[in-house]
Amino acid sequence: MKSNTRFLGSGSLFVAASLALTMNACSNGEANTATTKAGDSTTPAAKEEKAPAAADVTRPATTLDTALFNKRNIQLANGDSSGRWPVKTAYPNPGAILPYKRIVAYYGNLYSKNMGVLGEYPPDEMLQKLQGEIKKWEAADPGTPVQPALHYIAVTAQGSPGRDGKYRLRMPFKQIDSILGMAARINALVFLDVQVGFSNVQAEIPQLEQYLKMPNVHLGIDPEFSMKTGKRPGSVIGTMDAADVNFVSEYLANLAKANNLPPKILVVHRFTQNMVTNYKNIRIRPEVQLVVDMDGWGEPSLKHDSYQAYVWREPVQFAGFKLFYKNDIRKANSHMLTPQEVLALKPQPVYIQYQ
Repeated sequence: MKSNTRFLGSGSLFVAASLALTMNACSNGEANTATTKAGDSTTPAAKEEKAPAAADVTRPATTLDTALFNKRNIQLANGDSSGRWPVKTAYPNPGAILPYKRIVAYYGNLYSKNMGVLGEYPPDEMLQKLQGEIKKWEAADPGTPVQPALHYIAVTAQGSPGRDGKYRLRMPFKQIDSILGMAARINALVFLDVQVGFSNVQAEIPQLEQYLKMPNVHLGIDPEFSMKTGKRPGSVIGTMDAADVNFVSEYLANLAKANNLPPKILVVHRFTQNMVTNYKNIRIRPEVQLVVDMDGWGEPSLKHDSYQAYVWREPVQFAGFKLFYKNDIRKANSHMLTPQEVLALKPQPVYIQYQ
């Protein structure tokens, strides 16, 4: 196993401010920071889109094709002979997206061009680029439908404490509304990503409930920025325990049951051993589908090694994989993995994220 000292995850701290922000965390592991009041809605934003009403989204199906579910899971195992994959869990509730489709998502924040491709380009160009990637995945695996998604960082870790000392900033809801509007244009899912800083999932996830009640909105949590040791975000890699994941999963499950929603998808980012502790205690529920997303950047050999160590070796339910347009090619003679190369992994990722 290669050392991960050169291998970072989401790649940066992000700070939303009422003025233009310069970020260089993707190159040096820290960000220049400025803070505003949490939830401040006065910050200049990208062109806003009207959010679709939750009622416009199709409600869950009444049955689940279990034969196809089993077939797709075996296909995703990709010949793995270890017995780890496919993971043996109860069937999800009807309306489940995974493993029937592969999700291809663009990640980022509308306030920063450096945090990810989602915020780097104007909406029209960004959506066009995403659709171009989807075509590549459809060509690489014609038997698996591809579901587009926008993965928006709704709570961002901070390099300074802010007014409440929590080292995190909640994005204004008008930005989430803009993402929902963009997603509606291409029938995309929306993931809201949470970097808790000195806060915790118990405090942050309920803040997003009005959106998580929508059938097309799902969730991501990022242990990299969960600073349980009291160290400033970006100075060390954070951690979450199975207990944190189980709280979020139970919260989503209760929302799904109370609002007659199809299963929610929960993405948990990971690229080091200590980012997720006690993985065997993570509970899988029929109302929630859980993806462990290999969230690190680097040359192909390093990404393969990390995927094997932190996804293949410690299975939970489904596998995800992150691709970086810029950071994956920082080393000379490196390249960003192609869909065909990613599909050679055991197991095959069912969730793909581009930053």
